[in-house]
Amino acid sequence: MALVPFAFPTKSDKTLLVWELSSGPTAEDLHNSLCTEFSQFGLLYSVRAFPNAAVARPGFYAIIKFYSVRDAHRAQKACDRKQLFQKSPVKVRLGTRHRAVQHQALALNSFQCQELANYYCGFNGWSKRIIK
Repeated sequence: MALVPFAFPTKSDKTLLVWELSSGPTAEDLHNSLCTEFSQFGLLYSVRAFPNAAVARPGFYAIIKFYSVRDAHRAQKACDRKQLFQKSPVKVRLGTRHRAVQHQALALNSFQCQELANYYCGFNGWSKRIIK
C-alpha cells in the first residue's frame, strides 16, 4: 500500500503529460473523456487540457495529476500508445523536472481531505467534526 499524504501533489512522478489528443471534441468533452479514462486508475487531483501551440498541428495536450505515485505509473503504462477515446493513439509520459525545486507541502482543504479519505479508505461517511 502506498502512502498518500493529505497535501497538494507537487512531485512530477504524480503528473502525466498526454499529447496527440485530437482537435475534434470540444474542450469540455475532452476534459470529461480524460477524467473518465484516467480516473479508473486512481483519484485525480486535477485534469487540464490545453490547445497545441500555433506552430504545432491542431489538437490538444493535457496535464493530469494524481494523488498517488502508484496510480500515475499504472495509468501511464496502461494508456501510452493506446487509442483510448479517439481514433489515433495518444502518448502518455510521466512528468519530469530537470532541476530540483523545493516545494512547500500545502495541506488540502477539508473537502479534498474527505474525498481522499473516502477513496482510499473505502468509507463514505467521513466528517469534518472533531470528536474529543
